[in-house]
Amino acid sequence: MAQAQYAPAANQVGTTAISKDSTIIINWATEVIETNIGLMDIANSSGGNVNFGFPADALGVAEGSSTEIFSLGDNGFITLGFENPIKNGIGNDFAVFENSFSDDFLELAHVEVSTDGIRFVRFPSVSLTPTNTQTSSFGNTDPTKLYNLAGKYRQGFGTPFDLEDITDSTDINLDSINYVRVIDVVGTLNTNFCSYDSQGHKINDPYPTAFASGGFDLDGIAVLNENKFVGINEIESNSYQIYPNPSNETVNIYTKTNCEVDIISINGQFTQHYSLLKNEEVQINYLKNGLYLVYFTTNKKTFIKKLIVNQ
Repeated sequence: MAQAQYAPAANQVGTTAISKDSTIIINWATEVIETNIGLMDIANSSGGNVNFGFPADALGVAEGSSTEIFSLGDNGFITLGFENPIKNGIGNDFAVFENSFSDDFLELAHVEVSTDGIRFVRFPSVSLTPTNTQTSSFGNTDPTKLYNLAGKYRQGFGTPFDLEDITDSTDINLDSINYVRVIDVVGTLNTNFCSYDSQGHKINDPYPTAFASGGFDLDGIAVLNENKFVGINEIESNSYQIYPNPSNETVNIYTKTNCEVDIISINGQFTQHYSLLKNEEVQINYLKNGLYLVYFTTNKKTFIKKLIVNQ
């Protein structure tokens, strides 16, 4: 278990690191869907949350610097959306960039993907870093002990992910990945708070990181394989509209035909169903502030729009 067996650091023979300037990158994340900022130290709630960067710093091209990033904190997460869906193509399909200042100071994160923003699937990961001693706040980690954990490479280089790794997952369309979620790994060996890989190993990474920029620092998510046919579906989906958006007490839902409409909260905990006759106004004053997905279903086809509620 202690043997090195995975890809080495950036610019070494056999590395899988993706440079932010690589010509294989065809797009970047364009939209912040949801954030949950973590504590500076998960074992000390009185210490407060991290507060470095803004969610929008994770959008667009990765800067490859130590500053233009969004810090997640212990067990914090961020969900990003894309102009066009990521698809399961040849080789790796997207890459996640962190801002490590060296090849072996590695703050790690789990990565999950979703088609509908409700059902997320986590990439299987492996951490073979020894767990007999806690990695200190600025301690070192060997990247060859890590697989499918974001943050494996230094700033300017992304960790790639291949959707082929989750082909047996249900309720997800590998040719239409609209959302990627990055979740900070809590590197403590304390069983009350620690994170585990897919094989049940504790993930040992720098801990504690009790400062404003603690935890995983997201610099960007690059798209390597994109669904180029999304434009065809988008034209048809323009026949289904919601306005105004953001909305508060009421929202107009427009369809060219009679349609079944479901409004679903981003976490899937709330669902409201309507059977609508073309253009109708519906009450939404019962909805809490936040992001919702509006599903239009007709003629055995489903289109999804985003609705922001701001009461």
